[in-house]
Amino acid sequence: MGEFEAAGELVTGGLLGRAVEPHAGEGHGHGDAMCLNCGTALVGPHCHRCGQAGHVHRSLHAIGHEIVHGVFHFEGKLWRTLPLLAWRPGDLTRRYVAGERARFVSPMAIFLFSIFAMFAVFSFAGLSAPTEIAGLSAKPAAAIEQARKDAEESRADARKDLAELDADSPKREKYQERIAAADRELADLNRAAQFIAPEQPNPAMEVHTGMYTIDHGIEKWKKNPSLMLYKLQSSVYKFSWLLIPLSLPFLWLLFFWKREYKLYDHAIFITYSIAFMSLLFIVLTVAAKLGVPSRWIGAAGVFIPFAHIARQLQQAYRLQWWSALVRALVLTQFISIVLVLFLLILVSMGMMG
Repeated sequence: MGEFEAAGELVTGGLLGRAVEPHAGEGHGHGDAMCLNCGTALVGPHCHRCGQAGHVHRSLHAIGHEIVHGVFHFEGKLWRTLPLLAWRPGDLTRRYVAGERARFVSPMAIFLFSIFAMFAVFSFAGLSAPTEIAGLSAKPAAAIEQARKDAEESRADARKDLAELDADSPKREKYQERIAAADRELADLNRAAQFIAPEQPNPAMEVHTGMYTIDHGIEKWKKNPSLMLYKLQSSVYKFSWLLIPLSLPFLWLLFFWKREYKLYDHAIFITYSIAFMSLLFIVLTVAAKLGVPSRWIGAAGVFIPFAHIARQLQQAYRLQWWSALVRALVLTQFISIVLVLFLLILVSMGMMG
């Protein structure tokens, strides 16, 4: 099911990006003489009063066309945006802030697309939270008892299948081996159980803050850490937009004395930067699946983000290279703080939810 989930997340990201992307500079012909939305006479491909396109679709093919455009095309803007985002990110940031927007995918649109695409690729590649983690409240005796039940069920199923086979069936040997393996596992578990001391409560594992919400959340993590990790992973991309306001004060600190740069400018910088990092992780994940040595991927994962941040700073804020490198070093430390804050917020939401 991972492939279907990955495809669904990819389409969702594209459609969300398309939903927030302005339709500036897009035309499909004049269509009807009157706007079908407000009745205004058309003088171009779009209504100058309400903005609706003059030509509207009414076919299943059009729905598929919209999905394909939402995921891959963005009306051609994506292919003008990606090269700049990769090589001249600061120029892209500065040009968008200055008002040159019809040519490029908006920061939020490409942010949404890249985040959903990244988790789609992670899902396809099998990078997800582990599904089997023993909780802190799981005791050795209880674990042995559960393993014993599983082995007994496996042996019972093998015996049932063996009884249904003919006496000369070649499959009998396979089921006899399963029964023997289950017997050996049960014998090992019985021997292990003899060395397990009677279970005593461990006061160190008991945490009571006196606050019901916190205590209940801690108990949920202890009982089912796998489920909580899965919820945490799901929350990462659903609330990834929190990275933007969390990063904003730290980037502002690097330029607070320069009045020409507004908070809006910093937000555009952050949004494009996160989008690039998401796309970079996609490339590295695919490269790993194709067999690229891990040392190369590790080096790229460390060097490229730092170089990209320094380059974006130098171009967007018109800095000298030495100034951009110093700020990039400081910003990487700030990013570590932002990521910790982000994870703490998600964990807290999981405990309270």
